[in-house]
Amino acid sequence: MWNYCYSFKCFLCRYAVVALVSVVPLLAMGGKAHNVVVVDSITRMPLSGASVFDRLGNAVGMCGSNGNLPYIPESGFPVTVRYLGFKERVIRSAGCDTVFLQSSPAELPEVVIESKGHKVMHMLAYVREYSTLTTYTDTVFLFREKMADYMIVPDKGTRFRGWTTPRTLKTKSYYRFTNAQGVDSVSDRCGFHFSWSDWIGVGGMAAIPKALRDVEYGADKVMGKYSATEAWTKHIDNVAVDVNILADTTSRKWVPNLALFFRSGLDFEHFRIRFNYDNVVGDSVSPMDMAGYSFNIESNGRGHEMFMFNRVDEPFFVSTYAEVYMVDKEYITVKEAKKWERLKIDTDVIGIYEPADAPDLQPSIMHLVERVNHVDHDRTRLSLAPDQSLVGREVKKQHFGDRVLQLFKTVTGISRYKMNRNMNRHWKEFKKDRIERNKGNAAEE
Repeated sequence: MWNYCYSFKCFLCRYAVVALVSVVPLLAMGGKAHNVVVVDSITRMPLSGASVFDRLGNAVGMCGSNGNLPYIPESGFPVTVRYLGFKERVIRSAGCDTVFLQSSPAELPEVVIESKGHKVMHMLAYVREYSTLTTYTDTVFLFREKMADYMIVPDKGTRFRGWTTPRTLKTKSYYRFTNAQGVDSVSDRCGFHFSWSDWIGVGGMAAIPKALRDVEYGADKVMGKYSATEAWTKHIDNVAVDVNILADTTSRKWVPNLALFFRSGLDFEHFRIRFNYDNVVGDSVSPMDMAGYSFNIESNGRGHEMFMFNRVDEPFFVSTYAEVYMVDKEYITVKEAKKWERLKIDTDVIGIYEPADAPDLQPSIMHLVERVNHVDHDRTRLSLAPDQSLVGREVKKQHFGDRVLQLFKTVTGISRYKMNRNMNRHWKEFKKDRIERNKGNAAEE
């Protein structure tokens, strides 16, 4: 699958791709720009960061800071706009000017605290992600669904740490591999881990902007060093914050587990994350109020320092879009939490439960899922010709002393000296024998 050839043809192809990438933005600028703006139907505020999918279900970009639709060719319509916490909307053409998204708050079961001993909140989530790894020659696309859990400890005095990043309980992955010639193959397995979804957690406590504390509906922005870093919206007790992680270094507090990636020089091209909170009471939000979150990450170079599965001189690009839906919450005791931590439970009974507010999968994703589900792994394994060098075992025992002695002879040249000595001896015997035979023949004559 992966092409490691350093041929001159690959060299020309590489720089041809670079030139093409440089020209594409100019062509897009010359095309007809879209004036479509995506806004909240209640607050009329633009929804920056809303994800856009073309008619085939491929992610083609996100809405800009003013909610404007990214450039999409006419052949890409109709497009689907999705924003976590809102009902998705299909745009038939670029002719409309404003698209209103209606809020769709998640409906979570009521959380009941049975006793004072229930000090830990266990949260179960459904995760849906789309990740792409792209090089100059190959592309790997991943669609994955999984169930994950979080263990939140509200009381700092509790002797249990818990975890705020998603721990995978069950997962199903669907890969599509495509080479430079457009030939593709599918599988549910891949030797490379390039997704960002395992690193993005539920964050921590955060104060709601003062402008939103005493109103039922409203929106406010928190400015970073150069631009807005947080965009807050409030619908009664539903609060959402859209964070541009790259707008300010202080925004990294929302993704503490990625701190080392920023220090290693990894180049993030785009990094947006949106948190949705429900049943918020007070002037702050916490992970326990989490109803779900989504994020969109584009990076240049993911894995050189960690996985080393590509040539050092070949840049590669990784993008991940994911949606996380909280499907259940409950307070449990520390003892129960420790059992979950050690997985002292029957995880086989855990299935993948898609929440009701999750949108239907795109046709292209359903096609990929169908292709992967029809892969016959047993037939593939049996069709492989066995490596004859691995069949059987022909090993001769050798005494340790003999082995060392033979090695010593080879290194010192003793074996070669012995060979030359034997050859000279045999030659002398042969020469002596021939002389005697010649003398006998002469006497007879």
